[in-house]
Amino acid sequence: MSLDLRPARTDRRARPAAKAPPRSRLARFELKFSPYLFISPFFLVFLVFGGFPLVYTLWVSLHDWGLLSGNRDFVGLDNFAYLAGDGDFWRAVVNTVGIFLLATIPQLLLALGVAAALDRRMKASTLFRVGMVAPLVTSTAAVAIVFTQIFDRDFGVVNYLLGLAGIGPIDWTVARGWSWVAISAMVNWRWIGYNALIYLAAMQAIPRDLYEAAAIDGASRLRQFWQITVPLLRPTIVFTVIISTIGGLQLFTEPVLFGAGSSNRMDGGAMHQFQTITMYMFDNAFGEDRYGYGAAIAWALFLMIIAFSLVNFLLVRRAGGTR
Repeated sequence: MSLDLRPARTDRRARPAAKAPPRSRLARFELKFSPYLFISPFFLVFLVFGGFPLVYTLWVSLHDWGLLSGNRDFVGLDNFAYLAGDGDFWRAVVNTVGIFLLATIPQLLLALGVAAALDRRMKASTLFRVGMVAPLVTSTAAVAIVFTQIFDRDFGVVNYLLGLAGIGPIDWTVARGWSWVAISAMVNWRWIGYNALIYLAAMQAIPRDLYEAAAIDGASRLRQFWQITVPLLRPTIVFTVIISTIGGLQLFTEPVLFGAGSSNRMDGGAMHQFQTITMYMFDNAFGEDRYGYGAAIAWALFLMIIAFSLVNFLLVRRAGGTR
């Protein structure tokens, strides 16, 4: 009698997998899709108030569109072709870029210095930090009225101080370059404190051990600032540069209020010396009932903001030595 040592044959047919209970399937669904549900309100609001108006503005820019005239004639790219050769538009571009450079560069440099000063141990530091927010809660109209008086040609404080130094009075609202300086001063005063608080929050997140080690090695405060603070603030600096670029190219309120004495505030002076792109867009759309052309200007500004933001982002990253 021989023994059969072969392994017993098993049924190789796959058994149907047991179904997961409903509660387990619901838990997996929540784990997988809940992040998308949490962020969906932002995208829904953006599509309604941002995406749709952006696409609709592009559609309007392809038409000879007027609310008062009732025109809805499709003209294709004629508005953009006219825009490319519009001397008034390019003058507004030069004005906008000039004010943007005079406002943004000193603004961020001064904000960085103010944040570094507030980061040190000092008496009444909370009071000074709260004071940085004061320009933001001040009415823009009130700020414009004060600065218009400060830069007044006959009775302004600035011209009075220049007179003490033997310099003749400057007509800030007439001269193109000086009007840029006056408007930039308004913008800088309003936004230096805001950027300084952002830099201050980022500075306080830097480990103090790095400064203590650098001090032991003999590094001065200035060297610690450039070798430790600035490199670690690079992401924050990139953020403020991009935000300042967007706000600077959309500048509207300050130059409009600065030219309150003119017959048409949107002209930006008698010679359009401080008329920005947004003022020119507003004047065409609402002043001359050329909504199609105004929409084309809006799209040109949108593309310009994207281009300037990318250039500033790359410049800041290259200056910081990152890839």
